Amino acid sequence: MQQRRQTKGERHALTRAALLTAARRLFAERGYAVTGTEDVVAAAGVTRGALYYHFADKQALFDAVVEEVARDVLAAIEAAADASASPLDALIRGTAAFLDACLEPETRRIYLVDAPSVIGWQRWREIDAHYGGRSLRLGIDAALAALPKRQRPRLSAEALTVLLTGAMNEAALWLASGSDAATRAAADAALERMLTLLFAPPD
Repeated sequence: MQQRRQTKGERHALTRAALLTAARRLFAERGYAVTGTEDVVAAAGVTRGALYYHFADKQALFDAVVEEVARDVLAAIEAAADASASPLDALIRGTAAFLDACLEPETRRIYLVDAPSVIGWQRWREIDAHYGGRSLRLGIDAALAALPKRQRPRLSAEALTVLLTGAMNEAALWLASGSDAATRAAADAALERMLTLLFAPPD
């Protein structure tokens, strides 16, 4: 039986995927500064022309890798939240999943260490808000909706999203800089306590 030939679009998609896979591995292992485009091209098994067909330069390639990492972090958060019994439990599990993901060496190097300086703080914030921030906002909306109506007007979902995003990003950086099991347990306990005080329905 004759094998179907790949379309041009399919070949482009495979090439782009190979470049992202190779770049992600190299950026995680070596860091952005010492990873050259020639290294990525060799690891992906494609031509330099193929790289520049898909990405304007190394920074554009890194930007795409950062987005890919952000999507994977979001997937981990949503998987944890989907297994939750309540909106509050979803927030607690989701924050723990976020910290777990950020402690992975690949995520730490690409997303927390290199991304803000390489693609710029503003662009990094855009990506973070689009993926993790939007998910957090949905979780906060659900947790607020579960509260009695008399409590909701006192709390702004937008303000809570900004404040909790900042707290979680700082916690991830703190833990990623070097922590043990006791430090991680302390972070989890503090986040759970904070979220419970904000979103637990009154007795």
